[in-house]
Amino acid sequence: MITSIAHATIYVLNQDEALDFYKGKLGFEIGDDMKVEGGFRWLTVYPKSKPELQLVLAEPKEGPMFTKDSAQKIRSLIAEGAFGAGVFETDNCQETYEELVAKGVEFIQPPTKQLYGIEALATDNSGNWFSLVQR
Repeated sequence: MITSIAHATIYVLNQDEALDFYKGKLGFEIGDDMKVEGGFRWLTVYPKSKPELQLVLAEPKEGPMFTKDSAQKIRSLIAEGAFGAGVFETDNCQETYEELVAKGVEFIQPPTKQLYGIEALATDNSGNWFSLVQR
């Protein structure tokens, strides 16, 4: 029986730059950062309040998961902003929005009242968009 989800993957264009964004701008903690055989890097981050849910910051590269062609296609889609990284929750969307803007996070929508709460939309430094939601 499955009891929880432990990891979710966000594909990024550069792991070092993504780590700087998720740690330096969003305030996430580093879970794992290790290189394994073949030059693959297992890099995870998590919000301080949820260490049990780790986000894998993965670069699509040719290897066991992707052909050279499919890795390039995914990288192109990331750069175009075709992927969402998910929904990050906050107790105060306006306050968190202002903090993140001051840190250089780019938003495509400021905090806006929605049926489910207040939501702002931002992008990470790879082009992935994410929602910032106050329920």
